[in-house]
Amino acid sequence: MSEQKIGPWAVHSARSVFANPWIEVIDHRVSHPDGTPGEYGVVRFKNVAVGVLPIDDEGNVPLVGQHRFPLDRYSWELPEGGGPMTAPLLASAKRELREETGMTAGSWAELIAFDISNSVTDERAACFLAWDLLPGEAAPESSEALTIRKVRFHDLLEMVINGEITDSLTIVMALAAHARALRGALPDPISRLILAA
Repeated sequence: MSEQKIGPWAVHSARSVFANPWIEVIDHRVSHPDGTPGEYGVVRFKNVAVGVLPIDDEGNVPLVGQHRFPLDRYSWELPEGGGPMTAPLLASAKRELREETGMTAGSWAELIAFDISNSVTDERAACFLAWDLLPGEAAPESSEALTIRKVRFHDLLEMVINGEITDSLTIVMALAAHARALRGALPDPISRLILAA
């Protein structure tokens, strides 16, 4: 490849060192912004991360529990997963909610989008708030062993603040929803449920 510029970095070469259906790792030979030679590895994701904060008419949210292989520990999270880059983000969020909890939602709103770990990956997250929930039967992938529990939104927020929940999408969704409710940037009935003690 001919030399390219990525912001203040000069990229002299790039090669794929690993790929599977979900990620690709690219090794770049670069000149750092100060001109020194170096190497920059980037994990490129093949899906967009999607998350859903579903809240029912009583202010409850479902948490999904599962053992996370990379960290070797159990994690409680809001419904989340990945969606194809070419698929509408909301469609992917609806699918994840239905697969993991069985729920469908009559009302949806964009909550927040963010970069998950922008020093080494290009992974993006798109998160939604869902309400007017209807129950259904969950249909997780056969490789997943999930547990579902309901908690009040206030309890979810406490779990985030006290470090019991460490999943980034769940933390960001809970804090963003709470901040938006405080600002009056959500429908009044939803804000009241989120802000109820």
